[in-house]
Amino acid sequence: MSSPIGQLCAGIRLPRMVKIHQRFDSSHIEAEKIPQAVLAELSRPELQGIIKPGKRIAVTCGSRGVANIALITRAIVGYVTSQGAKPFVVPAMGSHGGATAEGQRAILTGYGVTEEFIGCPILSSMETVEIGQSLEPMPTGPYTGVRIDKYAAESDGIIVVGRIKPHTDFRGPYESGLMKMMAIGLGKREGADICHQLGYAHMAVMVLLFGRTIIRYAPVILGFGIVENAYDQTFKVAAMRADEIEAREPPLLEEARRNLPYILFDKADVLVVDRIGKNISGTGMDPNITGAGACAPFVTGGITVCRTVILDLTPETHGAALGIGAAHVITRRLFEQIDYDATWVNAITSRAMDYARIPVVAESDSEAIRLALKTCTACDTEHPRIVRIPDSLHTGEIYVSESMAAEAQGDKRISILSGLEDWPFDKNGNLW
Repeated sequence: MSSPIGQLCAGIRLPRMVKIHQRFDSSHIEAEKIPQAVLAELSRPELQGIIKPGKRIAVTCGSRGVANIALITRAIVGYVTSQGAKPFVVPAMGSHGGATAEGQRAILTGYGVTEEFIGCPILSSMETVEIGQSLEPMPTGPYTGVRIDKYAAESDGIIVVGRIKPHTDFRGPYESGLMKMMAIGLGKREGADICHQLGYAHMAVMVLLFGRTIIRYAPVILGFGIVENAYDQTFKVAAMRADEIEAREPPLLEEARRNLPYILFDKADVLVVDRIGKNISGTGMDPNITGAGACAPFVTGGITVCRTVILDLTPETHGAALGIGAAHVITRRLFEQIDYDATWVNAITSRAMDYARIPVVAESDSEAIRLALKTCTACDTEHPRIVRIPDSLHTGEIYVSESMAAEAQGDKRISILSGLEDWPFDKNGNLW
């Protein structure tokens, strides 16, 4: 017997879909050339002599699914070792991993960042120390203490490594990148909590304030920025002195913004997202791509949709389901994987409570998509517009409904890869 939702949606017909390829700039650094690209950046004449023989150097590694992160980290560690120094890696990921040392180490392991692969110790701890008072007062209050990872603070030098890209919840000259990696990633749960305390309306100011303070008082010696293309490939790497980070990050952010994997349609009735996770985006799926709604009031952009469906979580997110609140419907399969402690700690620390709300739970993929379509308003029910993407990081190959095929065919940035196809549901109503 079908569920009550199933009975309500029994008469909803789903349109046939067409597979398309969205063309973006595919320029990138091949994986086998990553080590030499990293070495070339770190070997620039103006950076020589910064890493001293015998010194203990902390290299940060975050929680996002950054392309080639294990290779990049190993190459940086190798360079530090070649200079006679003693590198170690610290997880720099705020409250992620359930805000535990073990959870953060497990995230790195999931990305292939292990001691055996990178060739140095990984020192994972949630303990922080205050490195000094903020250089300026906070936007709505007094000066505040700024905290970072204890191991990093006690090192002889910190190399801040991070992907630079537009943030999911605020706009400013510094969004996701090296400044944020210092302010929130290195801050662990305590530092991230302090930085988020005024909410996203003030986050652009807080990230800059905290980043400047950490550069001033902590032993930061280098920044290493990573920019990706729209196909989740390494597009550019950039090494810089600590005193260059503030000037060099904003142009790299704009370059990253131009390389986002957009959905090349202005609007749809239903957006189906196969999976979300912390390795995809800080908010599970990036509203710069999937559309900024009530959960992201300080950003604009992305496709405009009436209903959003999320079908699953990525294995790499380890049950952290921040982002489900941006959907209208999720599946039972997703619901049963949620690690509430990991999700709620992240939501509380970041003040992103809306992202942790539980939407309507449908028993299957078919039921979830039909429910979303049934509840659309001002929708042409005979010719609905539906877009299906794997996740917000991979939009090169996606599906669009029959009513959007002509629009796709007329766009020079899009290639049609298939004829009209029925949804490939199995006997349980789930997609293959």
